[in-house]
Amino acid sequence: MKIIVPMAGRGSRLRPHTLTVPKPLIPIAGKPIVHRLVEDIAGVINQDIEEIAFIIHESFGKAVENDLIAIAEKLGSKGTIYYQNEALGTAHAIMCAKESMSGPIVVAYADTLFRADFTLDITADSVIWVKQVEDPSAFGVVQLNENNQIVDFVEKPKDFVSDLAIIGIYYFKSGETLRAELQYLLDNNVVKGGEYQLTDGLENMKQKGLKFVPGKVDEWMDCGNKNVTVETNSRMLNFLHKDGENLVSDSVRIENSTIIPPCFIGEDVVLINSIVGPNVSLGKATHLTNTKIENSLVQTHAHIKNAKLDNSMIGNHASFDGEFQSISIGDYSVLE
Repeated sequence: MKIIVPMAGRGSRLRPHTLTVPKPLIPIAGKPIVHRLVEDIAGVINQDIEEIAFIIHESFGKAVENDLIAIAEKLGSKGTIYYQNEALGTAHAIMCAKESMSGPIVVAYADTLFRADFTLDITADSVIWVKQVEDPSAFGVVQLNENNQIVDFVEKPKDFVSDLAIIGIYYFKSGETLRAELQYLLDNNVVKGGEYQLTDGLENMKQKGLKFVPGKVDEWMDCGNKNVTVETNSRMLNFLHKDGENLVSDSVRIENSTIIPPCFIGEDVVLINSIVGPNVSLGKATHLTNTKIENSLVQTHAHIKNAKLDNSMIGNHASFDGEFQSISIGDYSVLE
């Protein structure tokens, strides 16, 4: 099995945090989004992962590439880097990794996390991960027949056709078949809105009689902007806490401070006269003094003092000393 992860977008809705770090490498509960994503996929498919192919923008740089290769290797997989330097659509992005499209593959967009408890139907030609939603008009959805097979894909339906939203993770029994269909789109300039769309390839495959079935997830967590990313961090912390995972490093230094779980507290964090939690992630070597913080996400080496924070996101090496209660500051920022 191979996993293909298109992640070349700049993550503009999550700025300033994505000005220095690609969105899929933003940590959620102490681990990069894309790391958690591929781990969760590996858990669902329950097969060895031969290769993880990451499709990035070339400007991300070698440090990001090395981080991604390390993520693959931690899962016992080969990591491969491909580039998409023009935003030409989902089908074009996937085809940037066409050399890795062989055998069974999973395509997963790296801005979403999920929790699921289902067995992957490897006999299906394709499995499309979906989640039941209250307002399907904001999503692409699938329609099912009486045999639980997908018979239609509808983008942001104005009238109700289904409440099963496509979350952006797909399984294909044959990477070669998907590659051929997407190559057809590129060769024949089949575009919508100036972009090559994966859904057009899926529709062609369906018309040829391939069997599509849904894989229903229990939880779907977005990382699109600051507010939803902080919310996703909180939800993930609660899941991990219930799973019994130890989220507090042994090297944390605590002086007259309290940790209210669930919280992720990284290595070499220092807490002085502070209350942390619930639902807080503090990255490595962060220092808090005279601070109360809840429902927030702080990356590494940040210094925070004299603060009362809620629904906040603070970048690497940032420094904050102030009375604001909800903030979003990027790497190396100083707000005092």
